[in-house]
Amino acid sequence: MAGEPRHVEPSTDVLIRKVDSHLATLRGGLHGPELALAERLARCLRELVVSTAQASAVDRGQVRVAVHYFVLRRESRGRLLSMRSLAVAERVAGKVARQLGRADLVAELGPGGTDLDDAQPISNALIS
Repeated sequence: MAGEPRHVEPSTDVLIRKVDSHLATLRGGLHGPELALAERLARCLRELVVSTAQASAVDRGQVRVAVHYFVLRRESRGRLLSMRSLAVAERVAGKVARQLGRADLVAELGPGGTDLDDAQPISNALIS
């Protein structure tokens, strides 16, 4: 049985699995517009992961940050972990997509994906 060799980077598979796993978890608790937003975010992030698989380390790093921002969606506040909203993850994914020249993905996300300053590096935007 001959098959085509698969030329996907291991880190690409890991990131896509993280997105898919988190989306599966969200499907159990979200409904309506929130679930639709999570689905659009996952689709955008998967596309960014695949399209930057052979890109520079900087570009791949930005996508990795966006994936982790979507998947973790937490910030530590003492003993409690508060959840960031999907809208914030949407803005981060939109900023990364624009910086990588993928405005088509920003349009698919919707109007919320345009609030972060493109002149500011993504790592600085995540800290603030």
